[in-house]
Amino acid sequence: MPRYLKNGRVDVDFLMRDFQQFWQTHSAIWKEKFDYKEAAPHLILMAFLQRVINGGGQIRRDMAAGTGRLDICLIYENRKYPIELKIRYGTKYVEKGIEQIARYMDTLGCKEGWLAVFDRRTTVKWDKKLFMKKETIDGKTITIVGL
Repeated sequence: MPRYLKNGRVDVDFLMRDFQQFWQTHSAIWKEKFDYKEAAPHLILMAFLQRVINGGGQIRRDMAAGTGRLDICLIYENRKYPIELKIRYGTKYVEKGIEQIARYMDTLGCKEGWLAVFDRRTTVKWDKKLFMKKETIDGKTITIVGL
């Protein structure tokens, strides 16, 4: 059984912790290779997830989920795992991201969702960028993943 599966479900927290380490180690390679600076984090996370979920599930990107578009939705055995991505700009990025992912979760009928926040500041050390915290809002669990 793959390491990212737990009791027949995808352990997205496990995948995101793995991705945090991968991003810390390899992000410098890709950051400046993209003219559109938001593309690198999005594409690299999708490629990383595809590598581990390949064969047993699907990854849908820019999925229409009510209003707006959900960045990534993992689908495994008819369960949906929504992931919204944000680049850290200003102070409202987490609040806006939580509102977005909560809407997508309502539309998809999910009780869990993930908000991946990429901090591109070079003045902040990795031990401050990498974190994982859970918030419960209206009975939904949103995991905020710092990258």
